[in-house]
Amino acid sequence: MVNPTHFDLHSLRVFLAVAETGSLTRAAERCHMTLSAISKRIADLERATDCALLVRHPRGVELTPAGHGLLNHALQVLDQVNRMASEMSDFAVGVRGHVRVWANTSAVVQFLPTDLQRFLAVNPSIRITLEERLSSEVIEALGAGRTDLGIFADNVPAPLVDKRLYRRDQLVLLVPAGHALAGLTQIAFADTLDYDYVGLNSGSSLLLRLMDAALAAERPLRLRVQVSSFDGISRMIEAGLGIGILPAAAVRPEILEAGLRAVQLTDAWAERTLWIAAKQADALTPEAARLFEFMTGTPEAQ
Repeated sequence: MVNPTHFDLHSLRVFLAVAETGSLTRAAERCHMTLSAISKRIADLERATDCALLVRHPRGVELTPAGHGLLNHALQVLDQVNRMASEMSDFAVGVRGHVRVWANTSAVVQFLPTDLQRFLAVNPSIRITLEERLSSEVIEALGAGRTDLGIFADNVPAPLVDKRLYRRDQLVLLVPAGHALAGLTQIAFADTLDYDYVGLNSGSSLLLRLMDAALAAERPLRLRVQVSSFDGISRMIEAGLGIGILPAAAVRPEILEAGLRAVQLTDAWAERTLWIAAKQADALTPEAARLFEFMTGTPEAQ
């Protein structure tokens, strides 16, 4: 039986360096250790696990199945240790609580900067860690307990979380100056499908919404370019590479000053709901519960 007391954090960090570099030599350079010291650490881990963790090759190493298993556990252990050290440092300087928030791009770009600033102004002893993720990833993280609160779009299923209304936003069509649609004030999505589109990368809730709408119209969505941000969409449209759809609040004044035109969409699905959720609202820490209540108590969420 493997004895858990035979593992130490430094050896796990060394093993992680070996796994990431694929080389004992490069791992030794990264860790500022000798090659023999690195080899001894790996040998000690193999004795502790009673498993071969690496396959040695003339030009490097690769992980065995057991090595991959240890890598997954090592990542989780080191992440928890880093979180522990960070939170203890926070307590030392007066922070009294930590809340993890994962949110989709729409929430991060449009609403969260102002909302979090307002919350932290009256709750200075709380620290918030914010990660920008796809809506589907946010929901998965809620279920797995990797985040306390999550914000996601309404077209992604989330049956096993406690969710509340966070905000509503409006999608608009963005077109370059001189485009055939630039002179319109409103348009139906189906009437835009003759043109090339700039869209977000696969997996985004916004792209899923557009693909579903194109399917309902029995027309293909002609994706010419895909990028990872609303700013990227705007820049590609400005370069004349296509048209795109994004939240109205993400269309900053400087974008319109550059000559782009925002056209209102007449489709009902263009008005979206953003949800904020917890895995179990009644199981939140006091700090997370306070943020949850604050986010759902804004005038826009009423």
